[in-house]
Amino acid sequence: MFAKVVAVSLLALASGQLLAAECSVDVDSTDQMSFTVKEITVDKSCKNFTVNLSHAGSLPKNVMGHNWVLSKASDMTGIATDGMSAGIDKNYLKDGDTRIIAHTKIIGAGEKDSVTFDVSKLTAGEDYEFFCSFPGHNSIMKGKLEVK
Repeated sequence: MFAKVVAVSLLALASGQLLAAECSVDVDSTDQMSFTVKEITVDKSCKNFTVNLSHAGSLPKNVMGHNWVLSKASDMTGIATDGMSAGIDKNYLKDGDTRIIAHTKIIGAGEKDSVTFDVSKLTAGEDYEFFCSFPGHNSIMKGKLEVK
């Protein structure tokens, strides 16, 4: 009987670990102005969520740089427009822009960066978008982030 209880307990523990929320995602970017991920679902049980951005292309960041920026969908265009004048040294993001929830730095060929943000700052049911703020890229380099 004891062996049966131990076996059931171990099985429950193992299945619990399999059901644990995934609290990170890998996103690759390319010289063709694209992200490999178009939708990200964040489990509300995650305390923090990490986005690992990489650049698989061959062009430098001043030519085809990419970053990953998260905001409410309604704020994306304004953030990108305001960020153009900030320049590449500021990741094409205006200093102190409170509409930005999280962002990586601008990266070029072969580079990586990551950002971790507090999931409690997100609201289930809100429309969030992630995008690249390099000038002109946000029109096609974007995707949806959802909290469930």
